[in-house]
Amino acid sequence: MPTDKRQRQRQSQQARQAAIAAARKRQQTRTRAFAGAFLALVLIAGIAVLIIPGDDEETVTSTGPTTTMAAGATKTPVDLPPLAAGASIKGDTPCPPADGSASRTTAFEKAPPMCVDVAKAYTADMQTSKGLMTIALDVKSAPKTVNNFVVLARYKYFDGIAFHRIIPGFVLQGGDPQQTGLGGPGYKFEDELPKAGSYKVGSLAMANSGANTNGSQFFVISGPTGTSLPPQYSLFGQVTQGLEVVKAIEDVGIAGTQDGKPSEVVKILSVTIKET
Repeated sequence: MPTDKRQRQRQSQQARQAAIAAARKRQQTRTRAFAGAFLALVLIAGIAVLIIPGDDEETVTSTGPTTTMAAGATKTPVDLPPLAAGASIKGDTPCPPADGSASRTTAFEKAPPMCVDVAKAYTADMQTSKGLMTIALDVKSAPKTVNNFVVLARYKYFDGIAFHRIIPGFVLQGGDPQQTGLGGPGYKFEDELPKAGSYKVGSLAMANSGANTNGSQFFVISGPTGTSLPPQYSLFGQVTQGLEVVKAIEDVGIAGTQDGKPSEVVKILSVTIKET
């Protein structure tokens, strides 16, 4: 028969074990609560993202503050009309004539060779249904990206394409012949990323679906959420004339939307390249 001393020792040991078990349970509860709170924060951050890209969608995302639509606003998103496809080039892509005489081409098997001269200066006159934007192309900092844009422009690739994504205070996105965010020229090429803090209102940069997935989709930064983007998008130009056109296009966007579908169709009528 156990002595009183042994019984007290056993009771004390049992009490210590119970205390340890209770402490472990409290720790597990705190861990689950922390994990739940972290997940909630992730979900909240996900809601703050202006658009969540699919695997193949070329886009630009922001975790900055979203804008809200003013009370009484009546803008309604519109469907973009289909765009007729152009010609296709099989095999190697030849450099197009600088005089703009190439036939409209919208499908390529291979990225173009280097067709621009980095010793020259290049500008793009982008005529839109809201007016003209003149863009200085930065061939020294982003030669591959400028070359791609120049080649596509000289093939009249962008003619008739609408800005499929317009988000006030953020970006105007275009360059997709499908006008869905999923289209491209048929090839991808490498990033040429800027330093942090390089984006400005009127900056021209490439949309993408991840590292080194550039194709034809680009965006023009139209506001402070765009200028605060991390340097994950190839920067290759700056609007030097026509910032009022950027604003006019931005004004057809609907604040607070997730997909950026505009309230009015705004088309790129032509892109004319000048070199000096």
